This record gives sequence, structure tokens and C-alpha cells, in this order.
Amino acid sequence: MSQLQVTTRINDPASVDAAIESRFSARAFLPTPVPRETIADILRVAARAPSGTNTQPWHVYVVHGEPRQRIEREVCAAHDAIRANPALAGDFRESYDYYPEQWVSPYIDRRRENGWGLYGLLGITKGDKDAMHAQHQRNFKFFDAPVGLFFTIDRVMGRGSLVDCGMFIQNVMVAARARGLHTCPQAAWNGFAKIIAPIIGMGEGELMVCGMSLGHADETAKVNTFHTPRVAAEDFTHWVG
Repeated sequence: MSQLQVTTRINDPASVDAAIESRFSARAFLPTPVPRETIADILRVAARAPSGTNTQPWHVYVVHGEPRQRIEREVCAAHDAIRANPALAGDFRESYDYYPEQWVSPYIDRRRENGWGLYGLLGITKGDKDAMHAQHQRNFKFFDAPVGLFFTIDRVMGRGSLVDCGMFIQNVMVAARARGLHTCPQAAWNGFAKIIAPIIGMGEGELMVCGMSLGHADETAKVNTFHTPRVAAEDFTHWVG
């Protein structure tokens, strides 16, 4: 990228808004390869994310090719095994509580709206466990994206580092949009960290924050017409003074 392009992008706030507002969680991707140089540039830009005392606690593992295929095979097999024997779920626990132990309104209402909105679009009816399982397993196929990313932090870090890593992950998604790419951040991977860790070389002292699918969205896929609503800013904003 030329210095002129960099300067133009920095000086054009509207391009930032466009990248943010056009971002959605894509759930169907084309097999079109993403050049390594493009991914490296996305991560370079994302690294400008803020972090407490500039600790920059994030680690990123980029997978493609055979390692990506191996992760897909082994995690899908584990996912199927858990369905056949739910007792196995205890062997695949998340390293931290992404969701609350007890759901309350309005969060449970938004969660349900999200789930049934997606399933309704895909024609998956309540109680159709086979279809629900298959759709959930799409996560573990990276929604067919050619590139997967896994984000981790060192376990010795405090909970604030999860906030730092979240800001970095958002930067990755926005920078991807600036390059015509789409993403899907996925906490669904977290329970399968012990399968993924040896494949990607993740250290024992690391905690998996989430995974992500990255690539060119399949614009013809029905599932990619599903865009979740947002609460109006005035509903969550409190003006003081």
C-alpha cells in the first residue's frame, strides 16, 4: 500500500464508518484464497488497538491448508461424539465463562431473537435437532472460509486483557472489511481448545479467547442475508450533566 493510500484512508473518517457498518457475521464463504500478505497487513493495522499500559497481550494463530482441514475434521468428530453421548461434554469445557450461568432479560430475549431469526431464515423448525446440530457444526467447518484465526492471551494476565484482546479482534474485523473481506468471530471454538492447541502450537500457558473465520463472503448464500438488529444508541446511553 502506498503512503498516499494510507494517508487517504487515515484522513477519511467515512471509510471507517463504512467498514464498521458493513460488517456482519458471515456464515458462508467462497473458497477464494486470501493472500498471506493481505492477512499480514490486516494484523499489522489491527495491532494499533489500545491495551492497558501497552501490554498488547494478544497472540494470533492463522490456519489454512492441511492444519485447517485437520482442525475441522477433529473438532467435527468431537462435536458429533458429544451429540451421541452428552456425557462427553464435560471433557470439552471452555477456559472461561463467555456467557452467564443464568440468563436474564433483556439479554436472553436478544439471544432468542438471534437464534430463531437465523433458524427461521434457514427453515429450521423448533425441535429439529438434526438440522440444528448441522447448522451449529458449520462453525467447525469455518463456514467454508479458507482461513481461520485463533486468538489467545496468556493465562497469567488479568481479565482486563480480555477487553484489550476484544478491541484487537474488532480491529481485525474492521481492517478485513476495508479490504473487501468478511469475518465471523466464533466463541464456539473455545470448548475444543485442547484439540486445537497441539495443531496450532498453542502453549499450555495460553487461554483461547475465540476463533474467527475470514475470507470472501458468498453473497448468494441465503444465510448471509441475516443481519442482526441493534439497540438504538439512545436506549443504552446515559447522559450525565
